[in-house]
Amino acid sequence: MADKNRRIGVVMDPIESIKPVKDSSFAMLLEASRRGAEIHYMQQADLRMLAGVALARSRILEVRDDETAWFELQEAQDICLGDLDIILMRKDPPFDMEYIYTSYILDRAEAAGALIVNRPQSLRNMNEKAYTAWFPQCAPETLVTRSMQDMKDFLATHQRVVVKPLDGMGGKSIFVVAVGDNNANVIFETLTDNGRRYAMAQVFIPQISDGDKRILLIDGEPVPFCLARIPPADDNRGNLVMGAVGETRALTERDRWICAEVGPVLREHGVIFAGIDVIGDFLTEINVTSPTGIRELDSACDLNIAGTLFDAIEARLTRQ
Repeated sequence: MADKNRRIGVVMDPIESIKPVKDSSFAMLLEASRRGAEIHYMQQADLRMLAGVALARSRILEVRDDETAWFELQEAQDICLGDLDIILMRKDPPFDMEYIYTSYILDRAEAAGALIVNRPQSLRNMNEKAYTAWFPQCAPETLVTRSMQDMKDFLATHQRVVVKPLDGMGGKSIFVVAVGDNNANVIFETLTDNGRRYAMAQVFIPQISDGDKRILLIDGEPVPFCLARIPPADDNRGNLVMGAVGETRALTERDRWICAEVGPVLREHGVIFAGIDVIGDFLTEINVTSPTGIRELDSACDLNIAGTLFDAIEARLTRQ
């Protein structure tokens, strides 16, 4: 259990706009509150850096598991981020330059002694789509390119592919393209901005009809159940915000093998909480910015994932 004097910061989107029953950041905050921690709430605009010191204008946050009145905030105060024990970086994408600038400030907080979940350098390095290239043994054949001709050739070779932007989230701008599709050229032009932006193409995995599995890893170890997001009949996207239906399942032997390949690398790079996406037998994405799924899995499988996460965080702190 966390020491009752722990000071925990959270950088997130406006707390008044979340859906408490589904929000993973909120699950973490509830657990921090149960452990008696002092919680400092911040948005990106509250962070600043002066003379190399990471500072913030924070507000003490109190949370309760109540769908109509889930938080209270005290008056703002100036703090040194390095004085916090833990900072949860839970700002949702887009992963843009503002996100990167925020990670620089968190770098300085880390240098001053705060444990950042997840490590800022890894947030910058591990693009959720491109980082699968570090695990080709787990992933479907994948192309990252700015060339429309490369995409055409990839489609001709594999007959049916999934193409998507590298900075997308929530299923936006994901296309399934088959040979003979007269929309293929315009899709490739749009995603690459006529050759000015990198985009990704992956071999289509038919098992998407059985669900896109979100597997959560805590300090490299998988939660034993996953959330399979089954797309609706008229869509190929396994994203809950796009109408997919969530179904909890125990991990398969192949799921665990993928986790054993990916988990130690994430742990080594300071990623304490991650969510990987698996379709059929293949790793398709690695999410380290603000993975979701805690509350759904907790409810369906009688788990306390945030509790396991904070145990792992405490173990990290004792090793520092």
